[in-house]
Amino acid sequence: MKTCDRLRGLRALIPAVLVLVVGLGLVAGPVAAPAWADEAAAPAEPTVDYAEWEKAASAAEDQLENRNISDERLDELRDQLAKWRATLLNAQNVNSTRIATVKEQIAALGPAPEEGKTEAPEIASRRSDLADLLGKLQAPGITAEEAYRRADGLIREIDRTQRERQANELLQLWPAPVNPANWPEAAVGISDTLMRIVDEAREGWQNKDARGVFLSNLPLILGLLVLWAGLTFYARRWIENFVDRMQAGGSEARRRVLSVLASLGQVVVPTAGTVALTVALLNSGLLGEVTRRIAVSLPFLGFTVFVAAWLGGRAFPRQQGEDAALPLPPESRIEGRFMAQMMGLVIAAEFLRSITMDPQSYSEAVTAVASFPILVAGGLVLIRIGRVLRLAREAGSQSYVLRLLSILAKVVTVIGFVGPALAAFGYVAAARAMIFPAIVTLGLITLLLVLQRLLADIWAMVSPSDDAASDRDGLVPVLIGFALTLLAVPVFVLIWGARLADLTEIWTRFREGFQMGETRISPTDFLLFAVIFAIGYMLTRMFQGALKTSILPRTRMDRGGQTALVSGTGYVGIFLSALVAINATGIDLSGLAIVAGALSVGIGFGLQNIVSNFVSGIILLIERPVSEGDWIEVGGVQGIVKSISVRSTRVQTFDRTMVIVPNADLVSQQVKNWTRFGLAGRLIVPVGVAFGSDTRKVEAVLREIAEAQPLVVLNPPPVVVLQGFGADAMMFEIRVILRDVNFSLSVKNEINHQIVKRFEEEGIEIPFAQSDVTLRNADEIVAALAALRMPAPETPIPPVAPVVAEEPKGGRAGAADPA
Repeated sequence: MKTCDRLRGLRALIPAVLVLVVGLGLVAGPVAAPAWADEAAAPAEPTVDYAEWEKAASAAEDQLENRNISDERLDELRDQLAKWRATLLNAQNVNSTRIATVKEQIAALGPAPEEGKTEAPEIASRRSDLADLLGKLQAPGITAEEAYRRADGLIREIDRTQRERQANELLQLWPAPVNPANWPEAAVGISDTLMRIVDEAREGWQNKDARGVFLSNLPLILGLLVLWAGLTFYARRWIENFVDRMQAGGSEARRRVLSVLASLGQVVVPTAGTVALTVALLNSGLLGEVTRRIAVSLPFLGFTVFVAAWLGGRAFPRQQGEDAALPLPPESRIEGRFMAQMMGLVIAAEFLRSITMDPQSYSEAVTAVASFPILVAGGLVLIRIGRVLRLAREAGSQSYVLRLLSILAKVVTVIGFVGPALAAFGYVAAARAMIFPAIVTLGLITLLLVLQRLLADIWAMVSPSDDAASDRDGLVPVLIGFALTLLAVPVFVLIWGARLADLTEIWTRFREGFQMGETRISPTDFLLFAVIFAIGYMLTRMFQGALKTSILPRTRMDRGGQTALVSGTGYVGIFLSALVAINATGIDLSGLAIVAGALSVGIGFGLQNIVSNFVSGIILLIERPVSEGDWIEVGGVQGIVKSISVRSTRVQTFDRTMVIVPNADLVSQQVKNWTRFGLAGRLIVPVGVAFGSDTRKVEAVLREIAEAQPLVVLNPPPVVVLQGFGADAMMFEIRVILRDVNFSLSVKNEINHQIVKRFEEEGIEIPFAQSDVTLRNADEIVAALAALRMPAPETPIPPVAPVVAEEPKGGRAGAADPA
């Protein structure tokens, strides 16, 4: 058994040893690094070909002077400059370790002498050598920083040029599509496009070689067409019926998850059918330039329409009892599904127009007239969707999501009116930039809603709860929705016209971090800080657990001291973890010293009470005048101390209420502690006996009762004192010392029971007050009763007599006030 105990003790010390080893390693690492760096050779630093960079930068500057440079060439230049900028940013840290070492060497020589004063020749020579070495070491970094600023400026110039072009394009005034003068030209352009498609098919059939390919691939083409028809028209209905069957059986969350996963077949299967159709058309050998572009785009067109229909089915389900994202009646759900399908058709129609009518091959008038019907259809769809969302807001509760839907409904309704109006006046590009992004945004919002509900249901399956309402409204589902929204922000930005280069630029700026003094802090530094601090925090908790459960229980330290030691270890461990993390990250906080000093003064005045309580908590943990489990009384509050933190102490009163006492009160006020230095305590039981009783006999009886209690200490013995004479009794007191004062109420109760029993046996009376009451207006009472037709009392009321106070047996009688 002793061997097992030793093994358990050694096993309990393992976390403590790990903490010490890792802590010493983290602390000693930064200290040993400079010495190692001095002894070892300087590592090879990355170099930059500045001659090549000068050529690239000069060429970029020359091309940017050309106002007719294309957007594609601007994107290529930007990509090249972005690569150079990343290289130059890394080159700024060349010789950083050596520079830090040389600066420490210069600082070790002390401050430079003031003007007119000299220093030792050896020190002056060494200072001059180190200053020259420092200049040589800093030269590559300074050169890289200058080149970095140049590359960054060129990139900003390119971004500004592209943004100006984008703004000018949006504000460009095209020929008005409602102007009848533009219709003939547009009719010719649209008819030419249709005739071109027909001519390509005719020419392909008239071509002998193409017709031979078609006939040879005819079995494959027919099979693919049958597969397309089956997957597109028949399989989709079967999937819808299968989804309806998935609604029954199992838990609610499981049914919803299976329903969403099964409904994905409504997108995947028809899209696979359009892929089969595309393969059939490509194998026909009859396609031309335009028809080939259409055939290749069929999967995307079909996918757009099928996704829109699927999102409409999830947001506006067909079955009334099915879980719906929006509280709508059946007729509004039908309209919602139809409008969702129309949104997909509008996006597909615009994409089909763009691939068949190249803007470079058609005039602005033709493009404007051809785009106008699609824009009008998109505007009408947005107006109707806005109406559906407004109905959902009116039919639902006052939740935050539905309030956002109300705002969204107003926005899409305004876009639905303004977009076609702008297109009618000739601002076709601006109308496109409003209507189509609005439609895609609605689709993305619906997709996020479906994903959030799906992940919430999966979480409910993994971690089921008794409250079904919390499956989607709990903390985890809300955090999932918040994370999805954050991830979707870049997609929203791209939808509304931002370039991918803008997002990469923001990400590059984020990765570069910011400059603090002579130190650049980047997200990598924050990540390193978080990892090191997390490791230190976990090791601290492990060490605390080892102290609390394995080490301190084997010592003679009381429970309050153990708690104080564990709490102090936690605070010290967290402080050291933060200190080691800052040191390992290389963050220089010297530049913040002045600001931190000013803030500390302001915080000291503004948070004076909190700081006072914090300091008092530390004092309590060190001096331990009060410990957990003590029975204390402070400020009129009496109870058991449950916990002591750095700001306050929780005291549980005897009526089971929890009182939060600021630590400053425990330090500055008088505190009565019954159990701090021992459980023994005095109990006083007052006893009253009637006048005329034998006081010696009463004293002996009370002493016997006190000595008979098992918790009463006999050394010193109990004391019975005739305390004084009251109005109705002679007052005795039983004063005893209890081994455990926590049982004082139980002991007092038992003593009182024994007093009643023994006094009855010994014939000792316990006094009680009596009073005789005499009515002076008896005649008036009789007259009043007669007036109320109540029978008068048979026994006449005696006449009024003076009030006489009699001494009752065993006590005194007092006269009451006259009525």
